[in-house]
Parts: sequence; structure tokens; C-alpha cells
Amino acid sequence: MLTVYNTLTRQKEVFKPIEANQVSMYVCGPTVYNYIHIGNARSAIAFDTIRRYLEYRGYQVNYVSNFTDVDDKMIKAADRDGVTVPELAERYINAFKADTKALNIEPATTNPRATENIPEIIAFIEGLIAKGYAYAVDGDVYYRARKFAHYGQLAGQDLDQLEQGASEHTATEETLRKEDPIDFALWKAEMGTAIAWESPWGKGRPGWHIECSVMSTKYLGQTIDIHGGGQDLEFPHHENEIAQSEAQTGQKFVNYWLHNGFVTVGDDDQKMSKSLGNFVTVHDLIQEVDPQALRFLMSSTQYRRPIRYSQTLLAEAQINLERLKTTLNNLDFRQKTAQAGSDKTIVQQAAALEDAFVTAMDDDFNVQNGLTVLYDLAKLSNQYLENEVVQTATLTDLTQRLERLLLIFGVAVKADQLLDAEIEQLIAERQAARAAKDFAKSDAIRDQLKAQGIMLEDTPQGMRWRRA
Repeated sequence: MLTVYNTLTRQKEVFKPIEANQVSMYVCGPTVYNYIHIGNARSAIAFDTIRRYLEYRGYQVNYVSNFTDVDDKMIKAADRDGVTVPELAERYINAFKADTKALNIEPATTNPRATENIPEIIAFIEGLIAKGYAYAVDGDVYYRARKFAHYGQLAGQDLDQLEQGASEHTATEETLRKEDPIDFALWKAEMGTAIAWESPWGKGRPGWHIECSVMSTKYLGQTIDIHGGGQDLEFPHHENEIAQSEAQTGQKFVNYWLHNGFVTVGDDDQKMSKSLGNFVTVHDLIQEVDPQALRFLMSSTQYRRPIRYSQTLLAEAQINLERLKTTLNNLDFRQKTAQAGSDKTIVQQAAALEDAFVTAMDDDFNVQNGLTVLYDLAKLSNQYLENEVVQTATLTDLTQRLERLLLIFGVAVKADQLLDAEIEQLIAERQAARAAKDFAKSDAIRDQLKAQGIMLEDTPQGMRWRRA
């Protein structure tokens, strides 16, 4: 029985989707004014892992993740780079797709953009004005936060706390235009910017929060199963989404709110962010390290917990990944000399381990406990491989279970493909040299293969190879 921690209720709840075997899932995507850093990637990876596990459990997931392609940061970045906002957006959307593909993040079912939904955004705002939840002033439109009875519930803050915080962080000129300091912008009047749209309130552009309310309800319906994002989005972004959406539709907006922890760096565990300048972009990092190792590191911590990023932890992830890959390669190697049949005891033990994996992951996607079971499955496989006689069906069963569970973590670890003809010939020559007791030639060929990244292992069951 799958349980998830709901940020709104602050407790674990049994997961019951609106429609049987169907999951509607909205995850806030990036503002596309720069390359994503590994803190951004952590959110994408966390919810991709959750999505993959839901699919493993038999659900069909309709996964929507937006691109914020018009925003103050984008306007500044476009002006800095001497390009239009749409040109900047296209550049970094393409970069996001390339980086997430390298991390084996499944493409969203839909990636809507704010600029593609301007008519729907304007209509949504008009509806809020008609219901008395929003008001226009000097070309801007603001939401009356205090009118929404449950405002502040997601963040666990009362209105007095929110008013004090808004007064401290809101520009005086904007505060004077608002009826209340905690009101927030739905539409922003054109202020000499290079991108704006006609609206009933004059030329302008949408505020940040409104786009997600519009696109989630447009593509997933008035009530959705899961809404995800980073913990930094709980307030004000997700709080405002709830207020906008429920005021407009009169329906509960989201059944389960899931928020991932931050990536931290340094001894003081400082949050990684562009504003602090302590970030590492995925674009740069995957030029130097195996993207699968980075993915495995980010997948190996339960989504609500913070991840401390370091080269040491990345190296450990690489080692653990290589061990799992070696196990799969060895399972593949032993198929060549295996006997027909199946060892029922081993298959039963493997099935029990997969059941234990499900139990672990059903507890709010507890990947740490799930990985412990996965390593136990690899250990069982390695112990079986030590047998002088192994059976084909058992090897296949172990391989398929390992690959199936690893894929939940976004790691497609397949056994290495056959070597090309030249290297195959070198291996055959080395085997012949060993048979002739020409160990000097045998060692020379081993060294030659090692230089090409091919590692040889002589075992009682025969020679095995793996890529370095």
C-alpha cells in the first residue's frame, strides 16, 4: 500500500488516485534564463524517480511540467545577452532538454510554456476579477489573498506573519498600489519591456504564479493527484496557486503536495542556488563526469531529504554503479556456458527481495531502504555466479529484476555489447598465448586491451571482460 507525505496535511497518507490506475502529476519546471544547476536537476530527478516508480507499480502517469519563458529574470538576461526573450527561452529550453536527456529523465507528457497560454491566462484572471478575488490598478492586477479563507495553510503561516513578511520585502511603490501588502500580482503592466501582450487592463505580461494554475487545470483538470516542486516553492508560489485555482474552480486543487529537499554544498550545508553563486551547472558537470553517476547520486536520497553534493559522494556513486554494472555483465557472461533450467530457491529469494523493495518504496518513496534491497539482490546474484554450474532461466530472472529496479532510479545499466572484431581477435590471441604458456605475449595483450579501456578477468569459469 503506497503512502506519501502530503505537505498540506503534514502527514503520510494512503495514495488513492482520482481515477483507478491513472495519475495526474504536475511539477513546476525551470525559468529558462540559464543552464540548470544540480539543485534544479535534483527536483527533476526526484520527481522522475517518483514517476518511474508509479509506472513500475502499474499506473499510467500524465506528467506535466512547464517552462516559465517570460519573467523579470528572463527580460534582464535577454537584455544582457542582446537577444529577444523568445530567443533566450529557446536556447535554454533546448539546453534543458539535452541536459535532462543525459541524466535519463523521461520527457514530460506535456511541456507547456507560459507564452503559449496567454489567452487562457487572461481569461482566468478575468474570472477571478468577476468573482471578487482580484482587482486592477494602473494596468496591474492583484489577487486579494485575505479573501481566500485558507491562505497560508500550505506554508503553515498565519496572515499576520505573512503581512509582516510582505511589508519587509515588497517595494514601497508597489505596496501603495495594493489594497493589502499580502496581495500578489496576477498581471504586470508593461514597464518599457520588450515583451508584452494586449489585455483588458492594458499591455503587460502574466505574473509568475498564475501560469501554473492555468496550465495545470488546462492539461490535467480542476483537481489533480500530485503537485510537486522544491521546498522553496511552498511559499509563495504553491500557496498562491492554491488560492488562485480554488477561487476560480470552486474545487480542491491538489490531493497530494510533494516537495523535494535542497542540494547543499560546503561544511555549513548552504543551499545551492544561482542567487548565491555557489552552483554547478549540469551542462558543465556532465562534460567531466558520467551523467549516470550524477543521476544515481541524486536518486539515492529520499526526495524530501537534503543532498550534500561533493566530489567524494559523486565518486562513491560511480563506484556503486560500476559494481552493479559488473554484476550484470557477469550474469550475461555466464549465460554462454549455463545449463538449461531454473534454480527455484534462488528465484524465490530474488522474488522476496523484489517484494521487500516494493515495501520500502511504498513508504513515501524511501529510496535508501529500496537501494539496500537492490544491493542485496546484487549480492545474491554474485553468490549464485560463484557456482560452478548455473542455469539459464535463473540468470535471466536475476538480470531482469536488477535491470527493472535500476530503471526506477533512471539508470539503464545493460550488459556491455560485444566487442568489435579487432578486440575480439586480440582476446583470442591472448587465450592462445596462455594456452602455449607464452605469458609475456599474454601480458602484453592484456596491457594493450587495458589501454583501450577493456579490463580482463581470469576466473575458474573462464575469461571475463568489462569496460573500465
